[in-house]
Amino acid sequence: METSRLQKVYGHSLAAPLLSFLGWFGSFLCVYSLNVSSYTVNPKAAQLCPTLPVPPSKSFPLFNRCVPQNPECYSKYASVLVSMVNEMDVFHRILSGILAGRDTVIGLSVLALAFSLILVLAFRFIQTLFIHTLIALVVFGLLFVSGVLWWLHHDYRNDPSTELETEKENVKFLLGYAIFSTIITVVLLSLIFVLRKRLPFSVQLFRIVGKIIGRIPFLLFQPLWTFLILIVFWVFWVAVLLSLGTAGTAQATSGGQVEYRALSGICYMAWYHFVGLIWTSEFILACQQMVIAGAVVTCYFNRNKNNPPPHPVLSSISVLFCYHLGTAVKGSFLITLLRIPRIVLLYLCNILNQKKNAKHLFDCCSCWVCFPKSCLRYFNQHYFHFNEEHIIT
Repeated sequence: METSRLQKVYGHSLAAPLLSFLGWFGSFLCVYSLNVSSYTVNPKAAQLCPTLPVPPSKSFPLFNRCVPQNPECYSKYASVLVSMVNEMDVFHRILSGILAGRDTVIGLSVLALAFSLILVLAFRFIQTLFIHTLIALVVFGLLFVSGVLWWLHHDYRNDPSTELETEKENVKFLLGYAIFSTIITVVLLSLIFVLRKRLPFSVQLFRIVGKIIGRIPFLLFQPLWTFLILIVFWVFWVAVLLSLGTAGTAQATSGGQVEYRALSGICYMAWYHFVGLIWTSEFILACQQMVIAGAVVTCYFNRNKNNPPPHPVLSSISVLFCYHLGTAVKGSFLITLLRIPRIVLLYLCNILNQKKNAKHLFDCCSCWVCFPKSCLRYFNQHYFHFNEEHIIT
């Protein structure tokens, strides 16, 4: 009885200044989900309303929001953020998956780094052995896959327990996969046999690659610089997206809240901003390809082999900014035009994933979109190399 009386007194003492502030300024200091009449009735009013007196604090405008400047205001921000993330199922599943497989992720990352170093050393020192080992692995892999598929087909076909219609369909699919794999194996083995006399040219090509990597070791760090530039661009893109999402005119709603209504042109700017994300990302990757192509061409077509160019990467960057920015922009724009329909198809596939006919239609359309994009990307890279070679020579 005494506890309930104290809670009632505490509730009235808490609600009186809040109601007075509401009457003077028309502002709700408590959370909007708490009704005004519940300021003295709800037992959680002390948690849903601020602790009085509210200390004065300076703020600065950010995305049409008031952000406090006092460090004390952020003292509980980390705990609130952690609790909010824990309450969301998506973030909880992602974090639990990362924590559960962190050893696997770290191990695979270290293994990928080790394989990369082994490939670089193989390009540099053991080109002949590397080529023959690669061909042997390809031949063994093709024969192994074809043999396993035929063995599985023979095993399932002679299994007396195979009576269901779905199991019979699986046997037919295994037969089709085995025939297709055998055809691919025969074609590739025939090409390897016919082009066996061309192996010295492949070895010579790998030797040239090893020499160029030895002369320009900074080429190995180009993906790192590109990744850092992409990270900076993506952070800037998110900041601009937040600016677009919070821009507009302040309008009071029927519930007494103030919202920023977006202008009509800002809605179209969001689509333009999305296209700019893909276009600019492709442009950064195209600039990386141009820099690598320019540095390689500069060293390869150098007439004085004993006196290599002093700074091929820097000279390639200068040539890019002076002559080839338009080429990189146009090439990345063409890839963007083919990438956007694929993104739209993926979005439609996620919406219509429950319908079988829509899934088959999406697979057909995706093949028609991905094939020209892959071909265009291939010709785009070779066009970059041709441009650099034309400039150097």
